[in-house]
Amino acid sequence: MKLKPQIPAVGIMQTNDWGNSKMYAIKCECGNDDDDIEFMVEADEFNVTVTTFTTQKTAYWDRPFDLSETYKIENAFLSSIAYSWLSFLNGLHHRLKMTWNLWFDGYLKYQQSTIMSEQQTLNYAEALKAAVKDCYEFRKQLTQDNK
Repeated sequence: MKLKPQIPAVGIMQTNDWGNSKMYAIKCECGNDDDDIEFMVEADEFNVTVTTFTTQKTAYWDRPFDLSETYKIENAFLSSIAYSWLSFLNGLHHRLKMTWNLWFDGYLKYQQSTIMSEQQTLNYAEALKAAVKDCYEFRKQLTQDNK
């Protein structure tokens, strides 16, 4: 099946249009708003720029203490205590690790990922191309009108 860019596009939403700049939002297929991408295409008197906005996250999912073993405890009360205690230790470990990295390495390492379908990826590329062209043409026309 051959895919073609769509208008309106699946997974891509234009949120603003100011003529010389356009703003778009891309929804992640996983449904988590933290994984969405926003991007802005803007034309000034010199060039067209694309700015991408993402929410970065530290590796909070790294857990040195395995929580799955707590489910094997038959007593529900003891299981919940073990789960709470190990969750606390995992969170404390993560916070200490991030603090250590910041103090001794001078930076934090972040990660962001957005899952897109094939159609959504094609629509993203097409939206970028169209927005760059539109903003460039708008700015060019505005510059000519001001002369």
